[in-house]
Amino acid sequence: MCRNIRVLHNFEPPATDDEVRASALQYVRKISGTTKPSAANAEAFDRAVDEVAAAARKLLDSLVTSAPPKDREVEAAKAKARAAKRYGTLAS
Repeated sequence: MCRNIRVLHNFEPPATDDEVRASALQYVRKISGTTKPSAANAEAFDRAVDEVAAAARKLLDSLVTSAPPKDREVEAAKAKARAAKRYGTLAS
């Protein structure tokens, strides 16, 4: 479930609100143990996603680094190569 949580800090362009929310959703799914909450828990689940996304955005906006920003395409290519090595497939 958590494989979709990605590093969001120090990218150019910066992480979008959609990316932050997607990571928050994956986090809440993981700790709650469900990908789709019951109707009785939907409000609490949605509120948790909103609160985690807000905290994540606040964190990302507060972090500083002296490292140059990472390129999304380069990082995606590295991840694809790691997956190909791990799973024995060809990277295309």
